[in-house]
Amino acid sequence: MKRAGDFLLRNPRRRSSTTTASTLRVAMDSSCSSSSTERYSYNPALRWNPQVEEYFIKAYGAEHFARISKALAHPSCYSCIRVNTLRSSSDAVIKKLATILDDKKLAGDIDGMTISKQSAAAEVDQVMKPDSFCETLNPDHRLATGTDGDTSVERVRSPCICKCPYPGLDNVVFVKGSGPHTFQYDGQTGQPVKEVIVSRKCAEAVLRGAQVYVPGVLACSSHVEKGDMVAVSVAVEQPLNDNGWGVGITRGTVLQGLLSDPQYHGRNGMYIGQGKTLMSRAGIFRVPEGIAVEMTNRVYKLPSFHDVLEGEIFLQNLPSIITAHVLDPQQGERILDMCAAPGGKTTAIAILLKDRGEVVAIDRSHNKVMEIMKLAAEMDLTCINAYKLDALKSVRRTNEGENTDVTDHIIRELDMTVKDSKSFRVTNGDVVSSNTETSGIDVTSMQTGKRINNGKADLRRYVSKADLRKNARRMRNGPGRNHCMGARVENSKGFLPNSFDRVLLDAPCSALGLRPRLFAGQETVESLRNHAKYQRRMFDQAVQLVRPGGVIVYSTCTINPGENEALVRYALDTYKFLSLASQVNLLKQLTPKIGGPGITGRCELFGGEYVEEWLTQSEAELVQRFDPSSSLDTIGFFISKFHVGQKDL
Repeated sequence: MKRAGDFLLRNPRRRSSTTTASTLRVAMDSSCSSSSTERYSYNPALRWNPQVEEYFIKAYGAEHFARISKALAHPSCYSCIRVNTLRSSSDAVIKKLATILDDKKLAGDIDGMTISKQSAAAEVDQVMKPDSFCETLNPDHRLATGTDGDTSVERVRSPCICKCPYPGLDNVVFVKGSGPHTFQYDGQTGQPVKEVIVSRKCAEAVLRGAQVYVPGVLACSSHVEKGDMVAVSVAVEQPLNDNGWGVGITRGTVLQGLLSDPQYHGRNGMYIGQGKTLMSRAGIFRVPEGIAVEMTNRVYKLPSFHDVLEGEIFLQNLPSIITAHVLDPQQGERILDMCAAPGGKTTAIAILLKDRGEVVAIDRSHNKVMEIMKLAAEMDLTCINAYKLDALKSVRRTNEGENTDVTDHIIRELDMTVKDSKSFRVTNGDVVSSNTETSGIDVTSMQTGKRINNGKADLRRYVSKADLRKNARRMRNGPGRNHCMGARVENSKGFLPNSFDRVLLDAPCSALGLRPRLFAGQETVESLRNHAKYQRRMFDQAVQLVRPGGVIVYSTCTINPGENEALVRYALDTYKFLSLASQVNLLKQLTPKIGGPGITGRCELFGGEYVEEWLTQSEAELVQRFDPSSSLDTIGFFISKFHVGQKDL
């Protein structure tokens, strides 16, 4: 100690810097001790563009919008699972999930609840809070028998897993989570807490149950080794001098635990949990992928369903599931899902059809079309045909293909054969025989729409027998999970007008209803208007593609009235043969309409420079608007349904 003191006396500059660092640490420690609860907590404040905030306050009112903004920054308290009823049942899935949660010891981590393996006649042990989510949704959460009274088909009613109580949604299962939780982030005596700062998108995924992956890590404390416990906080975009937004952190920054650390004060109330590092600091910033931090304590605890019961279940937001029910597809119909990726609603429609009919799914991205095909193969759905096609070019120009009337006639003649035997794969203008070795038909010629003379294909294009055998094997064996159609997707030139019975347009939007959302400042009034213009162009395509007497369902995952009610106003004013349809199916005695009404009136901003017309009171009652701040605890979502009358010639 004497030598160390002598060294400092002989080196006044080093002594000064050391004293300064110590002073900063003491100041930080005293500050944290006095307000550690506030700092090491999760209490985000969602940032908006000032003009956008003014617009939403006009639409909702200041108090209501404040509640919406707060709800958006937090995840839902439950996970919503859609069951593939062609392969399983809700009762069977509940039993399997209960077992999986118990095996992974996740059930005990969710709000203090336990799921015990017992005999079929025994009740499920439970430790519940009075305000349990499943207790509220379904009071009969204990063990119950099947509809036939046979105890051999009992339903496990665990405290955290239950069926959706709303009529018509028997294929939906809720898994309850818990939160927000608080933790004690204790470091070593006299030492700051070891920390990891992650990006906003990474944090939003962690709040939904994911782990912290390497690309999401922005900064890390020094001397972090594999196996260390670290506090995980999020760096959210801050205002910049040029009126823009930015994080202001260079990836790989070293955190010293000082007030000078990047966004030290900005991260107050932005801690999303605690975890164990699976790599050292050097490894985190050296490798391109992998899990950097395994979360052990989360602010919100929601079970992860990655690779769980593949093909039997699909994790999907409740309003998205309701959208497919509102479309009300009927067996044998031809349905178009525009902007279909990643395929959740596409597969939901196919299951409601019981895989009998045709669901055409389009997306302009090659990789997204691949995702749709993989999901369809995983769920054993054969009625889905996915194509790479821009939704803005969905309507085929009549001069692009020769003799389209002949091709369309062939489709109609083969329609029943396809639905019953599935020996052909049919799309608008595209016919492929699954028995190509013996059919004697030139598949390529039929796909290109060439005239067929006397039942024989135009022989100007030749297809070798080897190719025919290869195609036959592919169709016989199926596309497979990881190599759908040999990692190739089919392009489409579009579809003829009036060629679909129903069209679903789940339009690309500002996504301001998704949860959790930690930043919204990137959207401006101008960008919101551009979203609306883009959606109107796609809706114009949908109107042309659906036949008279058909149905169009338009939906978005945003709270922006300009992309919701304003589009409905545009549709009704532009196309007089369209009318809003009720979303309650009285014939089947199902009531999937559980959302609230739309917004009425109009909005006028900036001295009349910006004017937006919304809905009348009667029209507002026919749409569904899901409020993230309501007791349903869903994402922000909007659904409208149109009946197509006789079109003007």
